[in-house]
Amino acid sequence: MTHRLRLAVLLSGGGTTLQNILDRIADGRLDAEVAVVLSSRADAFGLERARQASVPTVTVARKPYPDVQSFNDAAHAALEPYAAELAVLAGFLSLFQPRARYAGRVLNIHPALIPSFCGEGFYGHRVHEAVLASGVKVSGCTVHFADDQYDRGPIILQRCVPVLDEDTAATLAARVLALEHELYPEAIQLFAENRLRVDGRRVRILPPPGA
Repeated sequence: MTHRLRLAVLLSGGGTTLQNILDRIADGRLDAEVAVVLSSRADAFGLERARQASVPTVTVARKPYPDVQSFNDAAHAALEPYAAELAVLAGFLSLFQPRARYAGRVLNIHPALIPSFCGEGFYGHRVHEAVLASGVKVSGCTVHFADDQYDRGPIILQRCVPVLDEDTAATLAARVLALEHELYPEAIQLFAENRLRVDGRRVRILPPPGA
C-alpha cells in the first residue's frame, strides 16, 4: 500500500482550504490524509467540515495564553498524539512555531506574491485592499515553508493573476482563492513525493522519479 502523507491542518475560520484538501484526497489527486484539524477558535466552521469528514479535531484557543510561546506549547501538545508528518496552515491566524518536531515540515499559503504585501497583520481582505491601493498590475499567491516569523520561509510555488481596473478586494480575493486551491495541493503533493529541496532561500523542485 502506498504511504499517505499524514497532515495536521491548522485553521481559524471557515475551512475552505481544508475542504479543498479533503476533496483532492477524495478524488485521488493528493496522496495524503488529514490526521487532525486544529483550530485556534472554537466557533470556526472548519471544525464542522472536519467532523463531517470524520477527521479528529482539537481546539487550542489563543486568548487564554499570555504569549506565543505558551500558546505553542499547548498547540504542540495537542498535535503530538496524531503523528502528523506535515503541518498545513490554512488560514491560521496565530503564529505557529515549527520547533524541532516540525522543522522544515510546515507549509503556508499567502494570498499575495511574497515578499510584497505580507507579514504580521497582512491577512484576508487586508492583503487585497493593500494590493489595490498600491496600483500594482499583478497579484497572486505564494506557498512557502513556514518558520517562526510571519510569511518569511523559503518560497515553494507562486502563481499570478492580473489586477483589473474594476477589481474590488472581494473580486480580487475570489480570483486569488481559485488559484490557491490549485497551488496548495500541488505543493503538498510535491512534499509527499519528496521532491522539495531547500537550498538557502531557494526551494528546488526535483523531477519525478524515473523522469
